[in-house]
Amino acid sequence: MNVHEYQAKKIISQYGIKIPKGQVAYTPLEAKNVARKISYRGPWMLKAQIQSGARNKGKFIEKSAGRKGGIREVKHLSDVYVEAEKMLGATLVTPQTGPKGKLVSRIYVEEFSIVKKIFYTGLVIDRMNAAITLLIADIKNREISEMAVNSPELILRLNLDLLTGASKEQIRQVLEYLELEEESFRSLESFINGLHQAFVDCDATMLEVNPSGVDANGDIIALDAKLSIDDNALFRHKDFLPLQDEYETEDRELKANKNGFQYSSFDGSIGCIVNGDGIALAAMDLIREKGEGTACFLNVKGGVDKDKIASGIKIIVTNPRVEGILINVLGGFLRCNLLAEGIVAAASEVGLNVPLVVRFEGTNKDEAKEILLHSKLPVIIADSMEDSVDKLLSAMEAAD
Repeated sequence: MNVHEYQAKKIISQYGIKIPKGQVAYTPLEAKNVARKISYRGPWMLKAQIQSGARNKGKFIEKSAGRKGGIREVKHLSDVYVEAEKMLGATLVTPQTGPKGKLVSRIYVEEFSIVKKIFYTGLVIDRMNAAITLLIADIKNREISEMAVNSPELILRLNLDLLTGASKEQIRQVLEYLELEEESFRSLESFINGLHQAFVDCDATMLEVNPSGVDANGDIIALDAKLSIDDNALFRHKDFLPLQDEYETEDRELKANKNGFQYSSFDGSIGCIVNGDGIALAAMDLIREKGEGTACFLNVKGGVDKDKIASGIKIIVTNPRVEGILINVLGGFLRCNLLAEGIVAAASEVGLNVPLVVRFEGTNKDEAKEILLHSKLPVIIADSMEDSVDKLLSAMEAAD
């Protein structure tokens, strides 16, 4: 689950992270009143609250919104109302939203922060090393996305201790890497370890502050914040559920969530149905090794019935990006025969116009195979994960 910038900032501020004064606004008048409350003099920052990076480089579809991007500096109080009116209700397109863009239904009004240096800070999970990894980069005149592709060696990567966070030696390494003054050491230590503790406590999969700033006193301040929370851990965070913005969530993802499934979309052409994160990652890696990409995957779990399974499969089948479907299930709590019945039910309702390869292992797998064979559906049955990927790619090639 992703949250908006203002929500992420409120969360990390509870861990001692310094943030600029700000408040969300839903109308131009509210934006003006918030700006007056924050500061009589200004300037202020008006920030479109959509779940996307590169908002400052974005462009609005509507001409009435003007040529400025989704983050605007406003120097006069009277202009706060004008600029907020332009942004609210308009559609912002960024490099991350796709051409359709996202509707701006709220803006974050924030005091303007004067900083003498900016840098990128990110926390992610390094699954290969089973660690939380700190990413640091000096982003003066550069974008972190461009650095990651063209100059990855310029990004400092440090694996942090799960319980204690960054050591003093690691903080010193970051300080020297960014060429910060000694006066920033304590603030940097508090900043990094505060983010680390927030990451752990929130069961986050990604926490990003881009940019982080250094103010005149040498203190570190979060000028932006982006937080992604593991859906599988939301049962531990009931207080986070109201933060979810359904307008930001893809329709297929919402439908999957209502059935207790996890849906993720990508840029490839193969739709995957799996039961477990490990199987999902293994399948995606194997598909990539074979020269193809994943369009989406649906992670189904135990405790479901045939109708829910059918609903989940329809989510994949009706995705226009999908040119082939791979189902890879290890039956345990999720019985293979239930999945097979769901495939038949979904296909009878929406049809099956792309190649479908199934690999079953576990509970009732033989019964599941019999169900599919008697259905007369053009389903290909495979014996292993690699066999299933090879058969699907061959079927997709033959269908072209």
